[in-house]
Amino acid sequence: MEFSIKSGNPEKQRSACVVVGVFEPRKLTLAAELIDNAARSHLSDIIRRGDMEGKAGTTLLLHNVPGTLCDRVLLVGLGKEKEFGDREYCDAIRCAVRTLNETGSFDGTVFLTETSVRKRSAAWRVRQAALVAQQTVYRFDQFKSKKDKVRRPLRKLTFIVDRRNELAAAEEALSQGQAIAEGMSLAKDLANLPGNVCTPSHLAETAQKLAAEHKLECQILERDEMAALGMHSLLSVAQSSRQAPKLIVLQYKGGKSDEKPVLLVGKGVTFDSGGISLKPAPEMDEMKYDMCGAASVLGAIKAAALMKLPLNLTVIVPSTENMPGGGASRPGDIVTSMSGQTIEILNTDAEGRLILCDALTYAARFEPDTVIDVATLTGACVVALGHVATGLFANNDTLARELEHAGDEAHDRAWQMPLWNDYQELLKSPFADMANIGGRWGGS
Repeated sequence: MEFSIKSGNPEKQRSACVVVGVFEPRKLTLAAELIDNAARSHLSDIIRRGDMEGKAGTTLLLHNVPGTLCDRVLLVGLGKEKEFGDREYCDAIRCAVRTLNETGSFDGTVFLTETSVRKRSAAWRVRQAALVAQQTVYRFDQFKSKKDKVRRPLRKLTFIVDRRNELAAAEEALSQGQAIAEGMSLAKDLANLPGNVCTPSHLAETAQKLAAEHKLECQILERDEMAALGMHSLLSVAQSSRQAPKLIVLQYKGGKSDEKPVLLVGKGVTFDSGGISLKPAPEMDEMKYDMCGAASVLGAIKAAALMKLPLNLTVIVPSTENMPGGGASRPGDIVTSMSGQTIEILNTDAEGRLILCDALTYAARFEPDTVIDVATLTGACVVALGHVATGLFANNDTLARELEHAGDEAHDRAWQMPLWNDYQELLKSPFADMANIGGRWGGS
């Protein structure tokens, strides 16, 4: 989709559709008022008849509104003005884009980006609008022989800012939103692929393509190289799969040559059956998503490269399948990690930590400034926080605050969980340096 930024009055826009908001109950936004004035109270008359109350999630498409140069005007309900925050704004953009895409409008001029959101700048509103718009029209239909095609899909959106001195910041925010959306689309595409397609080798090939497209440095470590490094914890997860494990390293160098990198580690279990500790059959198909940590960090480095961020960024993806079989790890097996510590595997379905520990040890050779690992690690964390927030564990409270702030900015929130030494007692093993699970309680 094509995006642009401009400043101007709604009634003067030559567009297939102009999008304005209505608060509940029946209160026009400033842009809607300008159209209403040009149309000699046409909108007010319609609203007075009860066709649009302004409830969140509602829309009303009007044709041939007098006094305007556009073909249509789309009224979008914003809910109560006092409650209009980040979520409500994103929902309104999503609702508008979905309606435009379904009603045959090739292009739309969106004045919702003028609408005030508590503690948010015009740049934030534009960035989120671009991101939400791209994700609203995202489809994954690669494996469908008959694709559901939109007859006249939305191709262009113009976002309006109310002051000309905001245009430069809005243009930059728009570029950022598009780059982040492209990174997210890559992550979604990888996650949605079935396990027989998105194998460790496929992730490695994706990394190599990213390296070629964005001038990144790429290194793929094979099984023998990992064994030579002592990554026996990671390899214990891979030993019963026919798919060869990979350790993927990507480096983006946008900062100074002597600047320490930010390092992201993403869990890349491309299918998690649980191994010998086999998962229940219902919904096991969703275990193809156990590589979403890997998908996220690959999407992140793509977005960073597109934005040309002035930093050095390294991504490490330990990737394997976790399968049962005659060669699989058994509950009670003891393996030695790259750090030299021994681990008693009490549950083969707690495999994410087994591959991440070796990847994190390997990460030390890059002398990073900051290390962040991303993983679909425990169902217990979802039990604790639901699908509303990501669990955040940190040994540095300053970094934790920065990540929480970034989550708030992106409307992708995180919540810091305790990382007290008391929990270490749960991992004690009578036979090894530690166990890979700590029992039922505190499982997040």
